[in-house]
Amino acid sequence: MTLVVVELAAAVAVAVTKFITASNASKEAFKTANLLKSLTVNTLIYGERGTGKKTLAKYIVPNASVIDASSFDELLTAIESSNEIIITNIESSPNIHRVFQAIQEKKIRVVATSVHVSTNELYDDLFSVKFDLPPLNKRMEDVEALINIYLDEVKEIVREDVKFNRKNFVPDLLDNSISLKKQIYSHAFLENITVNELMYLIENYLEDKIGTNSDYRNNLYIYEVPLIRAGLKKFKSQLQLADRLGLNRNTLRKKIADNCEYGL
Repeated sequence: MTLVVVELAAAVAVAVTKFITASNASKEAFKTANLLKSLTVNTLIYGERGTGKKTLAKYIVPNASVIDASSFDELLTAIESSNEIIITNIESSPNIHRVFQAIQEKKIRVVATSVHVSTNELYDDLFSVKFDLPPLNKRMEDVEALINIYLDEVKEIVREDVKFNRKNFVPDLLDNSISLKKQIYSHAFLENITVNELMYLIENYLEDKIGTNSDYRNNLYIYEVPLIRAGLKKFKSQLQLADRLGLNRNTLRKKIADNCEYGL
């Protein structure tokens, strides 16, 4: 496997894949989106980051420009020159009253996304339809489908099969598909890393951190901590690990105590 750190890092920034409909919640949301495709009503889709709001909005109005509400001047210009528009993170607008006024004056169609539903009367006046997308921890069938999609993306990037051990794998859903995708890419890379790639990563990490006569001692933990972790996981015993590493038991205990901040 060739070094793919740059490619993987770039790919994490790519928008999430097309909307997944494996769970009942996402199927219902997709039904609503299908209905809205044939209507000309303004719609607000709300939910946490990474739940698929923008993907679903683009499905409803595929030819619309996508503008983040924080880009105020760009948004006003797009409203003036468009018949329909997607406004992401609408709650982040620095002047929501002016934006809503421009939309109503121009009479364009809007599909907007928000992290939460607002009780502001302005929202009630502008949006005829509001619906939410639950977080991925309530749509576990979608999580499984996304994992497979992200693994396929990794394979496409590296142009070869990748190992991916699902045993004890716990999906990171803290930031929904955003954190999950980053986790899958990182996990897949680390499971398939070669010795040369590993040394290259450590070399790059250390390059701007060395320059004193205590660097060797101060950076030994980078080697020792993962070695001890792996050994404890494999042998389940400090005594056995000390024997396998050729260390005095007290020496191993001291190394574990010295590096306890790293989870030993």
